Amino acid sequence: MLKNIKIVLSHTTHPGNIGATARAMKVMGLSNLALINPRNYPSAEATERASKAADLLANAQVYDRIEKALTDCRLVIGASVRTRTLPSRLLTPRELAAKIKQVPENMPAAILFGTENSGLTNDELSLCHYQVYIPTNPEYSSLNLAQAVQLISYEMRLALCEMKQLPEQRVIANEQQISHQQSEGLLNHFEKIMLRSGYLNPEHRKQIDNRMSRLISKAQITESEYRLLRGFLSSVEDSIAE
Repeated sequence: MLKNIKIVLSHTTHPGNIGATARAMKVMGLSNLALINPRNYPSAEATERASKAADLLANAQVYDRIEKALTDCRLVIGASVRTRTLPSRLLTPRELAAKIKQVPENMPAAILFGTENSGLTNDELSLCHYQVYIPTNPEYSSLNLAQAVQLISYEMRLALCEMKQLPEQRVIANEQQISHQQSEGLLNHFEKIMLRSGYLNPEHRKQIDNRMSRLISKAQITESEYRLLRGFLSSVEDSIAE
């Protein structure tokens, strides 16, 4: 579904922002970029800022009118933090992603971003079914264009990407979590040192045992950490015996 989401940049003034937008899109799996009357494009700076997303720039469609970029789109969303004269139906990026997921028949969808200084015009917003806004700090709500694209694209990926599981991580042997038997051995070792050092009052032994057991369980100690702790306790034990 991500391929059916078109990012449309209207009258972008700085070519670096176009390149940074392409990079932000590719990281999140979006690839459909449209440009409306960019001030300076094609541009070496845009290509440089795109890094390894130059293919998105090569395939980007450039139009002289915004209506041409929206010809095949069934759903049009304007990205703007400010409300205009005509009220729009406001959504957060997460709400927008959920709405697109619920009604996939509305695809393809276009998300419009206005010029860096003033955003979308009233005429551009009038073409939109919804307005998406990023709930930033009201005392400082300014976002770079590529940052805004990145945040919205991230929510789209979370909601629409078919691969929802986290990547598998290979755990090496000495970083596996210790067994219950090892936990008990560590707990007994701590108890032994506490008693021999005079730290543990036998009358309070049960209370301390319970707390130490809880601490060890919460820590989810690995094999390497277990060996480190047992080695330290053995060293303390040897010192006490001298």
